[in-house]
Amino acid sequence: MLSWRGLQWRLLTGVAAALFFALLVLPIVALLVRVPLGTLVARLGEPLVLQALRLSLETSLAAAAIVVSLGTPVAWLLATREFRGKRVLEALVDLPMVLPPTVAGVGLLLAFGRTGLAGRGLSAFGITIPFTTTAVVLAEAFIAAPFFVGAAAAGFREVERRYLDAAATLRASPATVFFRVMLPLALPSVLAGATMSWARALGEFGATITFAGNLPGVTQTMPLAVYVALQTDVEAAIALSVLLVVLSFTVLLVVRALPLAPATLLRAGREPR
Repeated sequence: MLSWRGLQWRLLTGVAAALFFALLVLPIVALLVRVPLGTLVARLGEPLVLQALRLSLETSLAAAAIVVSLGTPVAWLLATREFRGKRVLEALVDLPMVLPPTVAGVGLLLAFGRTGLAGRGLSAFGITIPFTTTAVVLAEAFIAAPFFVGAAAAGFREVERRYLDAAATLRASPATVFFRVMLPLALPSVLAGATMSWARALGEFGATITFAGNLPGVTQTMPLAVYVALQTDVEAAIALSVLLVVLSFTVLLVVRALPLAPATLLRAGREPR
């Protein structure tokens, strides 16, 4: 039988949990019940919505591909090597997660703008990045990168050393050990990180509007289209918002269905290093 203090504790935790989930669920429910399903489906077929959806999918997938291609060696390095300045490098990788997105956009503009650090050299070759689709991809990749690197590095750390040693005794090259042993064993975490980084790129707003602008068909992704539609067409804004909620929720369900993915994501970026 529970004591009075035990009953009080259960009541307190139950109330706290109920308030917490109310905070998370009520905004989602408000979106879903605001517009009838028939109207919602009709609005999702409008040119503005389809244009923003197409651009969002193309740019977010491109950003995720860049993050996975360039971030995998970084994740491997952080997971398997100890070197001077490693903590600084880890903090630098995680920085976009805590940096205000608009600040990230300003930084990208100063780096790749026509008079920026890299922009001057690119301009000499006739390459202009700001306010183009390429700028959208770069902004999304910058913001999404930590989600992949953190999860992938945590997955690489979980690979048991004995498998790597066994491959080394068979005189396997470092590349063979990575692609035939380490990567397959860490694949669930790598896939989880790639999926999370794609989802984060899909929902990016602040850095995109600062660095790439809000040009329909060129840089106007779904989050930007929601912002614009909210000022003139609330139902279109809600339709886009619901679509983003459904996509994000589906991504999270897929990630949690991957073996070892939840534990890996939980520790990514939070475990002592």
